[in-house]
Amino acid sequence: MYAVIKAGGKQYRVSPGDVIEIEKIEANAGEMVEFSEVLMVGDSTKDYKDYKIGAPLIEGARVRGEVLRQVKGEKIIVFKFKRRKGYRRKRGHRQKYTAVKIKEIQV
Repeated sequence: MYAVIKAGGKQYRVSPGDVIEIEKIEANAGEMVEFSEVLMVGDSTKDYKDYKIGAPLIEGARVRGEVLRQVKGEKIIVFKFKRRKGYRRKRGHRQKYTAVKIKEIQV
């Protein structure tokens, strides 16, 4: 069984046991988090009768997960340059993520 959830402005396809990195949420390692914005729930089989698709969300569906750790992503260099003007700007950025292990999907 899998579900498509919305977290941090992005959509993720998750199954029980998956580890996903979502945008940082305020939770400590070991805490349980619940995602209530479930867009779709399906089974791994090819029979499409078992799929539930929300309009836009599925009422009462929940995905629960455990926070593993807070991590920082790779450094991204943002470099702005305009030729012949002497304009140069260099900035770095490291996005913060929360690693979550999906425990269960409730429909």
